[in-house]
Amino acid sequence: MTASLHVVDHALLAHRMAELRDAATPSPRFRRLLAEIGAMLTVEATRDLPSVIAKVTTPLTTMEHRKLAGPEPVLVAVLRAGLGLMEGGMQILPEAPVGHVGLARDEHTLKPSQYLLRMPPEVTTRGAILFDPMLATGGSAIAAVNRVKEAGAPAIRFVCVVAAPEGVAKLREAHPDVPIYTAALDVKLNERGFIVPGLGDAGDRCFGTEG
Repeated sequence: MTASLHVVDHALLAHRMAELRDAATPSPRFRRLLAEIGAMLTVEATRDLPSVIAKVTTPLTTMEHRKLAGPEPVLVAVLRAGLGLMEGGMQILPEAPVGHVGLARDEHTLKPSQYLLRMPPEVTTRGAILFDPMLATGGSAIAAVNRVKEAGAPAIRFVCVVAAPEGVAKLREAHPDVPIYTAALDVKLNERGFIVPGLGDAGDRCFGTEG
């Protein structure tokens, strides 16, 4: 079974994406936009979390209401740009445990190497939402999903801001059970492995380390 690709279509999300893509957007504003987009994508990615019907007492009466059937999934950021995106996820799921996967991409081979892995034990029962702003070649995404699966996650949802068709195809081939949630499916990768039209280097723009 091939995992589903969800390109989230929402007017407020599109408005934020236009500003996020703009090369003139300063780093502090970029960081805030990334968090807001992360919150909106987290809402979409958790749309089908298991739920149960429970009784709730309002100031006027008692009623039946839908609630989550279990605890919130673990939130995992792919360092470092994933931190900015996960910030929005933490606003939506404030009780969720947090994990980190540190991956660095070789600019010549475009292959990722791991330098850090910190995962809460709850990932083995709760599953995880994995945050990485860019799904470009797919190498980092595949490596990150590998690490989270090796940590014992029974289910993973991948959240990104911008995806390239090449990266989507590779991630779905390597991990057909992982659904992908993105704000945009862009046109292609360029010869350097950057998404076009894209938004540049999300980590540098988020943390002000360009140039």
